[in-house]
Formats: sequence, structure tokens, C-alpha cells
Amino acid sequence: MSAKLNKKRKLVVLISGSGSNLQALIDACSDDEVNAEIVAVLSNIADAKGLQRASAVGITTKVVSHRDYRDRQAFDQQLAAVITPFNPDLVVLAGFMRILTPTFVDQFMGKMVNIHPSLLPKYAGLDTHQRAIDAGDKIAGATVHFVTPELDGGPPILRGEVDISNRDTAASLASKVLSVEHKIFPLAIRWFCQNRLRLVSDKVILDGDELGENGLLYNNH
Repeated sequence: MSAKLNKKRKLVVLISGSGSNLQALIDACSDDEVNAEIVAVLSNIADAKGLQRASAVGITTKVVSHRDYRDRQAFDQQLAAVITPFNPDLVVLAGFMRILTPTFVDQFMGKMVNIHPSLLPKYAGLDTHQRAIDAGDKIAGATVHFVTPELDGGPPILRGEVDISNRDTAASLASKVLSVEHKIFPLAIRWFCQNRLRLVSDKVILDGDELGENGLLYNNH
């Protein structure tokens, strides 16, 4: 049993942009904070900076451009075909800006997590920071959740909060939230790789206990 627990889990990370959450995960794996190996980084954008981050440390990278496929279904079929040979224990969506089809999600159900820059269920989708400011919210944050077919609707695992000041813009708030993302995303993935975290019938189970509908709140202090 101990040998099984000590075995590094295999992660495939999907990105579309700069890959700062990818970098946080690379660092966490390198420091043995997360007992895992990133076996591949995939992007739908050929010049995504995150691909350079991965290549710099010898991680396999692949591009599957959504522009090369007639529809979402065809793209997702090819994406799954590229992922499957890596036999990942977990598929990590780290700023992957494509809406995935239910067929794709079902294939990796319980083995796919995402980080979203809001305190879900508030502000699913885009422009989360400006929407929080426009609503007069005093607190914003990010949520790590299991992926289900509903957009940003999978059950939350871990949330991190930041204060919204009167001087915040969408850009400054995004920066504050991103710093929290870099803490909570590797932590949630660490739990999964320790066999402490799983999805059972749309419920998040951590250490044998069912989490509430909002998941856990990260203690930043």
C-alpha cells in the first residue's frame, strides 16, 4: 500500500495562455510538494507562453488547435486522442479557454479539475473580476473544482478569497486573485495525488468526508 501511495501520479495539463498556474504546479512537483509528474502540456494556441515554460524543463508539449476542426465535437475527439496515450491520473485545466463537450468530460469524469477566477457559483464564464467590481462585492477569489458538463458548474473543492478595495480595477483584482490561485491549485492537486480527494456521485470527498456545496475555504494566514 505504501508503495502505491509513493508512486508519482501522472498529470496532463491543458493551457491556452501564459501558464502561470502551470508554473506554480511545475514548481510544486519539482519541490515534491505534489507527488506527481507532469507528463505533457497541451494547448489549443500554438504560441501560448505556457508551452515555453513546459519545454524549458523538459516536459512534452503538444498543440491541438481548435481552428483545425469543424466543430467542438471534432476538436474534443482529437484532444482526447492525444491525451489518452499518456494515461494520466489527472487532467488539469490551467487556463484552458475552451468549452468542453459532455462526451469529453464524461471520458475523464472524476479525473479532471479546473481553476476558475471567481468564488463559484458566482460569475461563471468570462470577465469575472469586472463583474465582481460592478456588483459592489467586497470579496473576490478563485475556486478549484472538479469538471462536469456544466460550464464552471462542477462541485467546488477549494476556494481562496481576496479583499476588493475601492481602488481595484479588473487588472489589479486579477493580479490579487492569481496569487491565491497559485496557492490553492497545487494544494488541491496534492490532495488528489495523495488519494485523499475524489469525486463520488457529484460529491467531493476529502479524507472520507463529504465537503459542503462550496468546498473548503483556504486559510491564507
